[in-house]
Amino acid sequence: MIHVRELTKHYEDLRRGRFTALGGVSFDAVPGEIFGLLGPNGAGKTTALRILSTVLTPSGGTAMINGYDVVTQPAQVRHQIGFVSMNTGVYDRMTAWEMVEYFGRLYGLDDDTLHARMETLFERLKMNEIRDLLGAKMSTGMKQKVSIARALVHDPPVVVFDEATTGLDVLVARALIKTIAELREHGKCIIFSTHIMREVEKLCDRIAIIHRGKILASGSLAELSDLHGERDFEELFIRLIKDSGETVDAPEAIV
Repeated sequence: MIHVRELTKHYEDLRRGRFTALGGVSFDAVPGEIFGLLGPNGAGKTTALRILSTVLTPSGGTAMINGYDVVTQPAQVRHQIGFVSMNTGVYDRMTAWEMVEYFGRLYGLDDDTLHARMETLFERLKMNEIRDLLGAKMSTGMKQKVSIARALVHDPPVVVFDEATTGLDVLVARALIKTIAELREHGKCIIFSTHIMREVEKLCDRIAIIHRGKILASGSLAELSDLHGERDFEELFIRLIKDSGETVDAPEAIV
């Protein structure tokens, strides 16, 4: 479903020269799986996901989404993917229904298909009570629900969550985690990016720990624990970061 090989991204900086945001990242993710990208802020998670969603062009390597190349077939890739981030980007003067409908039309859905899909989503995400509420009057949690609905309205096989729980209160974040788990049960291939280890432990089938644009380790939690001889996942994470040359003063620095 997702096939990434030696993905790189370089930027030219007038002061520092060439800056490497991604330095040869490779991973695969399959349907019915939550694949986690775990790393400190600035590790390269968002850069990788923006390339997968065709917002950025890679400097090298390849990335395929459901058989489509992100560089040569960007239009097809966009139909295969739904993207949810911590930035809800909800329009103040549109209602929840209008916003989701608008995105459905951008994806070219006909009226019957679109409205049937919206009814299902609004019911599943418990959004009927905010159907006619303007974006300006929504809470952060309500806005995040709208973001999820518009990302799913075209029924994409791949859904990307980029730091999507950041800034949410505990109850809203828990509801989002539950929604992501339900999407896995519906056979979606999910990429879940976070710097919060307890979310990874709760959700992810497999993970890749990324730091300074490189993947330090990948596999299931059990596989990583066995490989590195460490049952405490937080300690494992910190050790890998330290071994890569990073100074870590305390766990709070990365969670």
